Parts: sequence; structure tokens; C-alpha cells
Amino acid sequence: MAPKPKEKPKASAATAAISVEDLFTSLNRHIQRSEYEQAVKVSDQIIAAAPGDEDAIRCKVVALVKGDCIEEALVAIKEFSKKASSVDLSLFKAYCLYRQNKLDEALESLKGHEGSDESMLLESQILYRLGKMGASVDIYQKLQKSKIDSLEINLVAGLVSAGRASEVQGTLDSLRVKATSSFELAYNTACSLIEREKYKDAEQLLLSARRIGQETLMEENFADDDVEIELAPIAVQIAYVQQILGNTQEAVAAYTDLVKRNLADDSSLAVAVNNLIALKGPKDVSDGLRKLDKLIEKSDGPEKFQLARGLDLKLSQKQREAIYTNRVLLLLHSNKMDQARELVGALPGIFPGSLMPVLLQAAVHVRENKAVKAEEILGQYADKFPDKSNIILLARAQVAAAAGHPQIAADSLAKIPDIQHKPATVATLVSLKERAGDIDGADAVFDSAIRWWSNAMTEDNKLNIIMQEAAAFKLRHGRKEEAARLYEELVKSHGSIEALVGLIQTAAHGDVEKAEAYEKKLKPLPGLKAIDVDSLEKTSGAKHAEKGPTAAATEIYEAKNKDKAKKKRKRKPKYPKGFDPANPGPPPDPERWLPKRERSSYRPKRKDKRAAQIRGSQGAVAKEAASSSDTKSNQPANPKGASQNAGTEQPKASSKSRKKSRK
Repeated sequence: MAPKPKEKPKASAATAAISVEDLFTSLNRHIQRSEYEQAVKVSDQIIAAAPGDEDAIRCKVVALVKGDCIEEALVAIKEFSKKASSVDLSLFKAYCLYRQNKLDEALESLKGHEGSDESMLLESQILYRLGKMGASVDIYQKLQKSKIDSLEINLVAGLVSAGRASEVQGTLDSLRVKATSSFELAYNTACSLIEREKYKDAEQLLLSARRIGQETLMEENFADDDVEIELAPIAVQIAYVQQILGNTQEAVAAYTDLVKRNLADDSSLAVAVNNLIALKGPKDVSDGLRKLDKLIEKSDGPEKFQLARGLDLKLSQKQREAIYTNRVLLLLHSNKMDQARELVGALPGIFPGSLMPVLLQAAVHVRENKAVKAEEILGQYADKFPDKSNIILLARAQVAAAAGHPQIAADSLAKIPDIQHKPATVATLVSLKERAGDIDGADAVFDSAIRWWSNAMTEDNKLNIIMQEAAAFKLRHGRKEEAARLYEELVKSHGSIEALVGLIQTAAHGDVEKAEAYEKKLKPLPGLKAIDVDSLEKTSGAKHAEKGPTAAATEIYEAKNKDKAKKKRKRKPKYPKGFDPANPGPPPDPERWLPKRERSSYRPKRKDKRAAQIRGSQGAVAKEAASSSDTKSNQPANPKGASQNAGTEQPKASSKSRKKSRK
């Protein structure tokens, strides 16, 4: 019978406690060194030794998140929630769902944590990702009282994205923070200046941000390549400012350098590629499509198209729209209509509620010469979403005007009330209605604009411009009384010289006395007192008079001009270099410009004697030779004439040879 194995002595509580303490010490060391895989293993050892230890569970979840093992972290959270219900991991779950871009689920997981700084900060980030910039900024403003490091960086970024760039400087002043306190804050503040179109100031602040960033990262012992990667967004933004300022070569060089060196994060690289393609335009379509193919992936899932390398999570909606839009435009330029239609069909699902898919769909129809279809699509969208219709209606007007449908273009512009009174809109509407033959409608546009500007309380009033053009329009279309009334109002209210001239021209058609009365109000031009108008009309510049008192003076004037023309100074002829006019030498051959065949000295080559060999008995003469000798004797003896005949026959022979060679 085999002996029983010896039982191991049970470890005492003190020994177990020391062992867990050592494990926590090891865990802390791994966390400090960013060794997250080892930290997860040690956490498992602690949990095995002390099940339900809250600190060990939290350390494991955080280590998994830090190590980008988001899916594993969610699995661990689910397991621990069942085993240790006392440990609340819903905040970690919300963050993991946020990292997976499951934003609605992340917001749902945050319920019950309202009020804490951590949950509010995460909620603001989720709202920012969802495009709800206003709500995100509101949360950041509530967090200003809490002591959260670098909160101002996110707050400024939120203000810029929410379209509230004008509030950035006031926010920094209230927080008593300088824009140059960190390179991230300087970058975000420069973005606010770009939104406000202060490009020179933005450029200077971006250069300062790059300098501060280099100094900061070098102090933290970053490698040179890592420094460039961290500062890549600043480099892209500097290139963009150069692009806006018109320094195209500098911008292209900066974008190209970023793309070639590939020392940038994925989002900055994507923006650089997109901006470079936009700068080049349709110059190199194949290269642009090749670069965008690396950014856009096609899949078989519900989302047929998506951006590569997780760019959907890293880029804003505006940036993602720009990439897809450029791809559609390049496909249209390269006549790849099938691919363009496929991509445009998927865009409404990718960007729901956005105007860009509708505009691109209309562009595809215009490219296919289906302008009526494009007008129909744009019109339906404008009727369905009237609050977003301004850009759509402008596009419809442009398409209709280019397609020769002026009435549809005018109707589209007439549906945008905000711009009806502007001079450019009035001029466009009048021109379109004139092309459509609607003169009464064009006149009504002028009358409406005059009423609006008459009641407008603005410093930059355009009433005189509108009235001047309206009067000219009415006069052009035979509405003289209305034109005269407008001109008279302009003369009384503004004292316009142009209006006075127009009034005189208008009154001259029906009331000459009134026209003469207004003509006396015109100021005489300086220098016109001593000019005889009758004699001026009879000069060579006006209609020629056969007889008159000034005819003799005109003849004398013309004779003087002829004498002056004869007395022109003679210039010495210019000779070639090295030529002596005293010893010119033999004269050049007068026939040097003629072809050789047409010169008198030309002698054609003799024909081959073997071609004319005589067959038959000795002394016999061929008939062809006899006839040729007769024709030669009948020809004139002029050698030049012979050369001309030879020259005219040669092209015929050469044409025959070309025909034979074709066979």
C-alpha cells in the first residue's frame, strides 16, 4: 500500500498578506513603467489570491484600456460585474464603448454618474464626437470651477467646433490663461483665428506653437521622429494657412513633404493628402485617385464605404465629407461614372441630414447631361427641408441657368428671401427674367428692391444704385414715364449727375422743353468755351462736309501733314557683319531662292541607255524612239521651260509611287 502524500502546510494569513502586498508593489512598478501586459498578469495573480479585490479589478481594467485591448476590457468588466456586483465599473464601460464609437450606448452607460467630474468630462467628449458641439461646450463651461488639468485646451477646441470662435479670447481672459501657455492651446487658439479669417495672426501663433512644442517635447526626451509626429497637426495647419493666403507653391511643398516622409499621425496625413489633391485639382486625376484609394475602403457590410485605419473616429464630419467629396469629383473628372454613382448612392447613409450628398448627386446628373433630373432632385430636397434650402436653391439656379432654363433659375433665386434685395441678386433675377421674356416680372423685381431699400435703416444704403439701374431698365423697355419719375427722384434726393443726364435723355423723347430746362442744370465742362461745335462736326473725325468755310483750312492742314511725312529722316541701311559696301564683290545669283529644278542652269540626268535598247535586225529603228525624237524637235529650245515641265511632272510620279506602296 502506497504511503499517503504529505499534506502541505497551510499558509498563514500573515504570509498571504505579505504575498499580496508584494504583488501590489510589483503591479505599481509595472504601471509606472507602462508595462501594461505585465500589469494585467499581476492583477490576475492578486485577484486569484484575493478574489473580489476592488483595486486589483480596477487596475486590470485600466491596464487593458491603456494597452488598447478595449474588447478584452469590456469582457473583463462584464465578468467582474457578475462576480463582484459591489464594484461599479459602468464608467469604465462607458469609456470603452466611447473608444469603440458606440456613442449612444456609452451615454446610456453613464446614467447614474451625473455630477461627477469624470462622468461630465467623458460625456462632453461623447457629445463632441456626436457633433453636438453646443452641449459639449456647456459641460466644459460647468467644469471650469473644478481643478482639471488642461481643461482650457478642450474648451477652446469645443468653442471652435461649435462655431463660437469669437468667444475664445474672452474665455482665455476669464480663465487668466495665455494662448502660448502650451503648444496644444496655442494650436487651438490659432484655429479660432482661422475661423475668424485672421490668417496672418493665425500663422504667427502656429509658428509659436511649433517652437513651444519642440522645446517641450525635447525636454521630455522624445525622439526626433516622435517630435515630428506629435507636431504634424501644426505643420498641416501652417500649410493650410499658406494655401488660403495664396502661397500655393509653399503649401504644395509642405503637404508633399509630409506625405513623402510619412512622419505624421493618420488623421494629419489624411488631411494633408486631401488638401494636396484639392490644390492640384484635375491636373493629375489618376494620382489623386490612387492616394484616396488608400484612405477609403470598400466593404460588404451594411456600411459599403468607410475610411481606413480608424479615421472615421479621428476626423470630424467636415473633414470626412471633404475626403468623400474629392473622390466623387475626381471620379467625375476621369469619367468613371459607375463608381461615382455607387459612391454617391452610399453617402446619404454615411452623412444623414447633410447637404453634400444631394449636391453630389445633382453633379453626377449634370455630368451625364441630365440637367432636368438634377433640377428635380434639388427642388424636392428644398421643398422637404426648407430650413436647409438656401444652398440647394442656389445650386438649382446655377444648374438651370447653365442648362438654358432661365425661368426655373429665377424661381429658385426668388425662394431665398434673405438675398432678394441685394444688388447682385436683383441684377441676376432681372437678367434671367429678361432672357425668359418676362419683362413685367423683371420690372416687379426692381420695384420690390426699391421698396425694401426705401424702408431700410442701414448705413450702406443701395437705393440710388437700384433706382439708377431700374430707371435705365424702364427706359430701355419703353416705360419712359416711370423712368423719368425715378430719374427725377434721384436728382432731387441725391443730386446725381448720372441721373440728371438720364432724366434729360428720357424727357427729350416727349417733352423737349423740360429736357432743355434740365440741361441748363448741367455744369459746363472746363475748356469747352472756345470750341466751335459746328466746325468740330465738320472735321475729319466727324461727318465730312463737301463745302463750307472750314474746307480750305482742312486742305491746308492735310497738305502740312503730307510735307511732314515727306521730311522723314532717312536711316542708313544695315549691312551684315563683315560686309564692305565699297567692295561688295560679285552679285548674288538671282535664282538662288528658286528650287534647283526651276533654275536655268539645271540639267536633268540622262536616262539609262539600256532602257531604249532596240530589238530586231541591225539598223532597225523603233517607233517609240522615232516619235520621241519628233516630240523633242517640236519642243522649244528654252531650257527654263524644260525645267518647269520636269518640275510639274515630278509630283505626279511621286503620287503614283505612294499609291503603289499603299497596295
